[in-house]
Amino acid sequence: MDRQAQFRAREALIFQVAEQLLLENGESGMTLDALAAELDLAKGTLYKHFQSKDELYMLLIIRNEQMLLEMVREQNKTFPEHVAYFMLHHLHHPERTVLFHQIEERLSTTAQGVHDLFYQLYQIRKQRLRIIVPMAEQHLAGQDSEMTVRDYLAAIWAITQGGASILNSSFYQRYLGARDTLRVALIEQALTLPQLSQNTMSSTA
Repeated sequence: MDRQAQFRAREALIFQVAEQLLLENGESGMTLDALAAELDLAKGTLYKHFQSKDELYMLLIIRNEQMLLEMVREQNKTFPEHVAYFMLHHLHHPERTVLFHQIEERLSTTAQGVHDLFYQLYQIRKQRLRIIVPMAEQHLAGQDSEMTVRDYLAAIWAITQGGASILNSSFYQRYLGARDTLRVALIEQALTLPQLSQNTMSSTA
């Protein structure tokens, strides 16, 4: 394995362990000292891959968004399948979804030196939208729905984020039972929104 391949392999492992520590301990408990110790690396070695903890967080978020982009590039899936994959990606790991959203919102207003990474993050999301928007338009047209693509995609995102928050809550985990039942219900709700919207408009006309 050449030096560049070793660097990439080490970086992938750093990101994997960093995400695990972050999810287990939260922002306050995830330190670079703990990360270096877990990886058995010198702390200085970590700085060859990122310059600060905020930069590490942004790289983790970008890595997650890149994963979503690769999922939507799978051309053999229908739009409902893409919706289900997107939602399950978040709902199977609700703690990651909630935490990454909170970190991104905080960094967007407080962080210094990560503006280029925010630009990179938004470019990845734009690439994903360029693929998914035409598919959503075709899906809505096939449903004879007057719902706009913007509203539909925003609603899917809202259902997903809300579902992740519920699944991540200690109350839900302790008292409200089966997670898979809720995941299926949320996906079905997202997929039937165009018909529900059409029926609502027809009944109020």
